[in-house]
Amino acid sequence: MNMNLSSTATLHNGVGMPWVGLGVYKVDSGAEGAEIVQTALNVGYRSIDTASFYDNEESVGQALKATNVPREELFVTTKVWNNEQGYEETLAAFDRSMEKLGLDYLDLYLIHWPVPGKFKDTWKALEKLYKDGRVKAIGVSNFEPHHLEELLEVAEITPMVNQIEMHPQLNQKHIRYYCAQHTIQVVAWSPIGRGRFFENETIQRLAKAYDKSPAQVILRWEYQHGVITIPKSAKEHRQKENGDVFDFSLTQEEMNEIDSLHTGERIGAHPDEFDYESTM
Repeated sequence: MNMNLSSTATLHNGVGMPWVGLGVYKVDSGAEGAEIVQTALNVGYRSIDTASFYDNEESVGQALKATNVPREELFVTTKVWNNEQGYEETLAAFDRSMEKLGLDYLDLYLIHWPVPGKFKDTWKALEKLYKDGRVKAIGVSNFEPHHLEELLEVAEITPMVNQIEMHPQLNQKHIRYYCAQHTIQVVAWSPIGRGRFFENETIQRLAKAYDKSPAQVILRWEYQHGVITIPKSAKEHRQKENGDVFDFSLTQEEMNEIDSLHTGERIGAHPDEFDYESTM
């Protein structure tokens, strides 16, 4: 089977989610942002990942409205921000996001961060939205295993997705293992680490061996770990490059080499050290 940007992983409820999508963190909120998303759709991307915190849902909505791609072929993700969490607050936040996106239903809704004392009530709201058919899949973001354990104590529905920071210096082996045990699909944000590993000797050597870019080698490594990626790029040629990772395969030894680059160094905050008070 020929894999491409429409190729999907199957979430535990049977919904297909593309293996590679476009992340739009820090993408402009105006016409320029809409153009970036439109370009990605023209390249072949079918999955777009935004969040209310990004303040660009309207731009994404403009691109979705302008595209000729049928709605059923698109996979749109957004997230509820920390100061919107709680049961009623989340339901209201969802309505705001849907209005900005201009959609009748959402493909994936995520809790952006595990706000202490809030995320369980927030999850109950996501379960309602899912049961009401307003969203096809629900999940979380930046949840450590202990957050998931706490959530699963009260959840009627197991999250379909956990979106976490992952790249060669943070391979998240323990979270990936936990999620695999609970049929939770891992999605990597900042999957190419904002380019900081492109000069790494191992990545450079593998890129030359396969006639691929460092970004493609890293994205292929994540794909072979069963992880969905949402790399961000505003440039058409980079968008094409990031999606072109299905025509080569790393050996197990090469996978192990990239695994060994792990140092635990993060780009974002550790979920247990995040300053939640400042975002409420």
